[in-house]
Amino acid sequence: MKNLPFSNLACMALTTFFALAITSPVWSETKANQLFGAKLKGSNQPVNPIGSYAKGCIAGGVLLPESGPTWQAMRLSRNRNWGHPVLIDFLIDLSQKAKELGWAGLYIGDLSQPRGGPMTSGHTSHQIGLDADIWMLPPERLDLTRQEREDISSISIRTTDQKNVNENWTDTHMNLLRATSEDPRVDRIFVAAAAKIRMCEQAGDDRMWLQKIRPYYGHNYHFHIRLKCPETAANCITQTPTVNELSKGGDGCDENLAYWVSDYFLDLLKKPPDPNAPKPRHVRDYVMADLPEECETVLNSP
Repeated sequence: MKNLPFSNLACMALTTFFALAITSPVWSETKANQLFGAKLKGSNQPVNPIGSYAKGCIAGGVLLPESGPTWQAMRLSRNRNWGHPVLIDFLIDLSQKAKELGWAGLYIGDLSQPRGGPMTSGHTSHQIGLDADIWMLPPERLDLTRQEREDISSISIRTTDQKNVNENWTDTHMNLLRATSEDPRVDRIFVAAAAKIRMCEQAGDDRMWLQKIRPYYGHNYHFHIRLKCPETAANCITQTPTVNELSKGGDGCDENLAYWVSDYFLDLLKKPPDPNAPKPRHVRDYVMADLPEECETVLNSP
């Protein structure tokens, strides 16, 4: 390579730099979960869920009180007991229903961060203030201290092989899930496949409430409630119904449910990832450009 004037070398270096900047992934930007996770309170804006459950944020989120006559929010150190006012009202209503059914109330897990968005750890969804986790553990006390709420754990309601419910499962769990499903504010509920199978077996003839209850791995210590987008929320993207939901009027108690406890599927869960496969992009890799542009205003609002 023959010598080039310094100005030419500098021009070549700059050209290479900008070419790399254009083609490189946005990994060099601050991750969205770090930005949203650093916010300690909701934005001073009118309430507005923005985007989808797994890619969005919430303006004007409100705090579920740490304790009430029929509930306690758990793991307060996470600061994830924020949500849309519709969700807060729903959870209070559900906790009162739980008391009517025989529990003292509810232990309530994660809702959303103060302004929603991707979380620093854990969930893929819970981003727009319309998701909530309810512990499977029936509360014995509703006067737990902050430290006790960090130390106590929920209970699993399925066997270790994932195919059946265990001795922790009760009729009250089923009745609570049914009451949740029958609330018109609810879009769907995620729970361990073993629990749905048991409910399908015991539901009898009145079973359309089962339609909202969906099997999903990792939901044996809690069930996950997802509310519909409020009618006034123009920027909220609701989920597309599944085929069985509307066109066939199905309850989900079919061969697709059996797949969730099949040896084939359970073996897939145990299979280690291929080290040579491209690493999938996780929600924790999102940057602000991945979210709706309105989320920038939510993040920077007082």
